[in-house]
Amino acid sequence: MTEKLFYQDSHLAEFEAEVLSCEPVTPDILPGHSNGYAAELDRTAFFPEGGGQYADTGVLGGVRVTDVQEKDGRILHLLESPLEPGTCVKGCIDWEERFMKMQQHSGEHIVSGLVHSTFGYDNVGFHLGSEDCTMDFNGELTKEQLVQIEQEANRAVWKNLEIQTLYPSEEELAGMEYRSKIEIEGQVRIVVVPGYDVCACCAPHVSRTGEIGLIKLTHVQRYKGGARVTMLCGGRALQDYEAKQEQAGEISALLCAKENEIAESVRHLRDEANNLKYELGEKEKKLIAVKAEMIPRDGGPACIFAEDIEGDSMRLLMNLVLEAGHSVCAVFHGNDSEGYRYVIGSRTQNMRELVKEFNAAFDGRGGGKPEMVQGTARGCESEMRTWILEKVGEA
Repeated sequence: MTEKLFYQDSHLAEFEAEVLSCEPVTPDILPGHSNGYAAELDRTAFFPEGGGQYADTGVLGGVRVTDVQEKDGRILHLLESPLEPGTCVKGCIDWEERFMKMQQHSGEHIVSGLVHSTFGYDNVGFHLGSEDCTMDFNGELTKEQLVQIEQEANRAVWKNLEIQTLYPSEEELAGMEYRSKIEIEGQVRIVVVPGYDVCACCAPHVSRTGEIGLIKLTHVQRYKGGARVTMLCGGRALQDYEAKQEQAGEISALLCAKENEIAESVRHLRDEANNLKYELGEKEKKLIAVKAEMIPRDGGPACIFAEDIEGDSMRLLMNLVLEAGHSVCAVFHGNDSEGYRYVIGSRTQNMRELVKEFNAAFDGRGGGKPEMVQGTARGCESEMRTWILEKVGEA
């Protein structure tokens, strides 16, 4: 069995080991894997995927380690090329990535412990992703409660507490209160953040809470009857702050406002835009009314192609033309090369049958109620106009 150096020293980044075996990867050896080679060592500092934390990567004997998996008690290092069994090799893990993962995972323990002790909710899911990590709790959390947890979690960081690892006997374990999402067989490994959390966990952690640096809870949402919380710790939290500070600076410059006043400036712009939108809408209604007045009131069908009228304005124009006594009104917006949007209505005729034939003739899609249909079509303006006027005239 491989000696797990990552449990003896979570900060061990380099080590030497003997290659016990190395064979091509097949689905029989590792389900879901079929490329590269799987090497087993007598000792390793590479942590295999587990406990919601993905595996370490790095270099082993000059060969890239792309993944590490544990199967049936064997720790298998997935390599890009083979190593010779019986040889002694040097292993180097990607330390910055490992340390980042330890920061996130240790921060998760503090936050989950606080949520459990404060609100009684259990952590029922943890995922450490490539950009952030999420925690799922079996109870809902408000944004205000999230702020409370975040403040207390950072106090735990500032205390620089020593994180302890225990391997209790069955008798000792029976008398302990600890968090665990699954039933564990064999020796249970307990990670303790004094005063904040006691949890069964298989992953390496930082030695002291101060190494976490910072805990930032960025988002909370309802999830499967509970809450999903998104968290950034340490280096990730700093990168997030740097990115947001840069964006705030750019927005501040664009708005000619201080960074702590950009939200108020944006609200002002939003209100101004809404007012302008309303004024524009009112002026467009007047323009539509003028266009409707310009159409001769002969009671016959009207077919209108307009480049400057779209969306709700098409329906408004159609209704005004119908109110003027026209039997049918068809309004089109677009061009011959890219196609048209259409709305066709009548107060006296059923438009559903008409639009079926129209769509068939002009590669159209759409439908609606007997009094109004809408959709898209492709074709020539003159042909569409002729088709509409002839079909309505036949009705």
